[in-house]
Amino acid sequence: MASKQNNDYEMLEERDVSFPPAHTAEHLLNRTMIVLFGCGRSYNAHVERKKSKMSFHLDHKPTRQEEKEIERRMNELIEADLPVTFEFVRREDLPEDISTERLPDDAPDEIRLVRIGDYDVCPCIGKHVRSTGQIGRFEMLGTNWDEHERSFRVRFKIV
Repeated sequence: MASKQNNDYEMLEERDVSFPPAHTAEHLLNRTMIVLFGCGRSYNAHVERKKSKMSFHLDHKPTRQEEKEIERRMNELIEADLPVTFEFVRREDLPEDISTERLPDDAPDEIRLVRIGDYDVCPCIGKHVRSTGQIGRFEMLGTNWDEHERSFRVRFKIV
């Protein structure tokens, strides 16, 4: 990835994401899954305009009621029209709850944090909408559960 100079710090260029509303929804879904299931952020995500999928390690297969709750909360967060803001923080000044394990080895010293209201914050170089109200509607297309891997995949689209 290319880098550029900003305020004497080198940082990665904003990554071109095919569909910023779905990418912003990815952030919301990550935090929603953490809140509902106490899991980590998605370990595998493919976010695109037509449909997206994200996979999470969970301790149980979600019930149909829990699946409906994911969709309900996502649309509630979208309707709340939370602001999406950015902040640049030096790596050594990152808040303790911000994981750097997914940053590339060549990530610069200054990290861009993306905040969605008071709901989510994480390092990210992708493009986002200005507020969650610009996302549209979150529609869950289906889910898959892998008992052996304890993995739950959510397939969704933004309409």
